[in-house]
Amino acid sequence: IIGFGSNIMVRDGGIPGITLRLGKSIDDIIICGTEISVGGGLSNLKLAKFAYENGISGFEFLSGIPGTVGGSIHMNAGAYGSEIKNILLSVQALNGEGTLMELPASELKFGYRTTERKKDLVYVRARFKGISDDKNTIRLRMEDIYGQRQITQPVRRATGGSTFVNPPGFKAWELIDAAGCRGLVRGGATISKKHCNFLVNTGAASASDLEELGEEVRRRVYEHSGIILDWEIHRIGVESDDLCAV
Repeated sequence: IIGFGSNIMVRDGGIPGITLRLGKSIDDIIICGTEISVGGGLSNLKLAKFAYENGISGFEFLSGIPGTVGGSIHMNAGAYGSEIKNILLSVQALNGEGTLMELPASELKFGYRTTERKKDLVYVRARFKGISDDKNTIRLRMEDIYGQRQITQPVRRATGGSTFVNPPGFKAWELIDAAGCRGLVRGGATISKKHCNFLVNTGAASASDLEELGEEVRRRVYEHSGIILDWEIHRIGVESDDLCAV
């Protein structure tokens, strides 16, 4: 089950089974004061814009994160000093048996880019709490985030977003750069020269090119600094050679 697929890499053999995309069927918005309830298929950008239009702050960081609300809860998405856990009050979610549950945010046990319960829940609805603020102030914050992304990230290239999680006390891009991986190439895949925590498909990369390049980066970073980088991009599906065995 996926949202927009913005933080996912599908391996070359594809996914042997049914894939469900949660989108417009569950992307409604309900507002009550400074609380906003939304469907899990709503895009982060639409939520940020809706909050701005209603003079509610706290959602600005979402304007710089591609993907859906459900996916962002799944991985505690964050940027520019804020995270989903800072504004989330509760969720409605389906467990593996198809039972609809309502849970307070505290029960999700958020960590850095993760929740402890993420493997068995599908987030179909979420309730958030913001703060009343001047619309012009909110707009300026969103414009600043947009400007920062344009300057620092390869937003107009084919990427899957940030590739690796920042290790405690470090920034992944700095470790990658220090290990000499900026601009590294594998087949049709390359490490962005603009922001080296982004894998870029130059136009003809296979999933294997991208994944193998990522693993090469992990190896070089470990050899240089002794730090193991964890993948932030979710790699799903099977290798092409394994497809007939599934």
